[in-house]
Amino acid sequence: MNKTPSSSTAADTINETVDTLISNSSRQLLETYRVYVVTWNVGSRFPDNISLRQLLGLHDDSDVNTKEDQLPDIYAFGLQEVNAQPQHQVLGLFKEDPWTHKAKELLRLYNYVVAKTEQMQGLLLTIFVRRPHVAHLREVEAEFTRTGFGGIWGNKGAVSIRFTLYGCGLAFVVAHLAAHDHQLDERIEDYKQILENHHYHVKRYREIFDHDYVFWFGDLNFRLEGNDSAAEVRGAVFDGRQLDALMKRDQLYLVREQTQKAFHLMHERLPEFPPTFKFKEGTSEYDLKRRPAWTDRIMYAVQPLNRHPAMQLAIEQCSYKSHPAYNISDHKPVTSDFTIKLYPNYRAPCVVFTPIIVWQIGDENTVEYRKQPEFEECANDWIGIYPEDFSSLMGYVAYEYVNQAESPSSPSDNDRDYFDTPAPHRRGRHHHRNRQRLRRQLTATEEEVRIDFADDVELRHGEQYVLIYFQSTGLRGVSSVAGMSNVFVAEKRKGSPHHTEYHVD
Repeated sequence: MNKTPSSSTAADTINETVDTLISNSSRQLLETYRVYVVTWNVGSRFPDNISLRQLLGLHDDSDVNTKEDQLPDIYAFGLQEVNAQPQHQVLGLFKEDPWTHKAKELLRLYNYVVAKTEQMQGLLLTIFVRRPHVAHLREVEAEFTRTGFGGIWGNKGAVSIRFTLYGCGLAFVVAHLAAHDHQLDERIEDYKQILENHHYHVKRYREIFDHDYVFWFGDLNFRLEGNDSAAEVRGAVFDGRQLDALMKRDQLYLVREQTQKAFHLMHERLPEFPPTFKFKEGTSEYDLKRRPAWTDRIMYAVQPLNRHPAMQLAIEQCSYKSHPAYNISDHKPVTSDFTIKLYPNYRAPCVVFTPIIVWQIGDENTVEYRKQPEFEECANDWIGIYPEDFSSLMGYVAYEYVNQAESPSSPSDNDRDYFDTPAPHRRGRHHHRNRQRLRRQLTATEEEVRIDFADDVELRHGEQYVLIYFQSTGLRGVSSVAGMSNVFVAEKRKGSPHHTEYHVD
């Protein structure tokens, strides 16, 4: 894959400033947040006629009014063997994956937003965050590593999403490793390849285990050592007293705890639920073509003193369970609920929008914001207009680039990262009456910026919107939410003609 340059000056500046702010705030206590991780090999099935409510820990329709402190702050939704037929991959360029869409439509009722989604063949990872945390998302970046067929094909490997939240770096890695009992060495090699090929572009967090918190999960395909038959393993599973003995022969447990050939930096509460593979589809009955095994796992790691020695980070795995009621594939989904500690109340350099009262539809509208001297604009910074109740950071309805150019060069449709850089305007360049659409004014402590949005921005009369400023380094680069505006209403002026579109042929 193509890599972006390793330098990230603006992100590095933010990191250094955060360090200073954290150091000056060492007397404050760390704050507790919840992370909920899902892994499921869905066997190329679609989410038709099933509810994700129980899988996501939302057991009752009345839970919409659940108190915020009873819901996770972050959902990591990782799937394997998502239907990746060519026609569906092409469709995916223009339409959200059905699994992501279904989870999003449920979680939006609880005030969650899709922060980032990444897919490689059948591997899919989506990160949801509660809306109050969106403005604090920094340095969001995705990566992937192919291991199938010597790294040529993406049927096996890993995808990851990393970001900084409240001064801490978090990495979520979902993986699908080599299958079959005898392929233990290949699984270990897959793990090593992922570590060697996963590289990020934030100074402090170049590699997976540079992060303050790491969550590694997926269909890792580790099986049981020994020569017992599938029927004998099933008998031991049904005899609940033998689960511990079976787990002592689990390959992942052995390579992590004893040989330390893989995942030895990770921790895991050993599963107390039955093996999650292999089942007859549509049932909870084991398919004895394969020996039952705990292939679907969730692990974690923490660097307690990685950031500031006076403030020790911590993580607790509060639950770890399978969900046998879901039977559309030969795997059962697995979830784990964590609490983590993050640094409190720091303020990274950002932009502050001047409040907007009304957006005049059909007119050019001037957006004003202030930024601190430490905040450095990047070449692809942009401001998006979102509905007030937006459920995804990819859901902008209009945008303007911050720099002087009307439309900076954009990558091809096949390579574009929609979070990093919006698509080129479908009707061509925006029409601006004011050629000096970007004006700047320096004061003693900050810079004031005014930018005109084109008069062909299509907003709906009477509906409410919000602006979000994205600091973006470009293709597959690092993107940060650097500022959000107040909520404002879009209106047509009384007596104005219907909205007129301007085109440049």
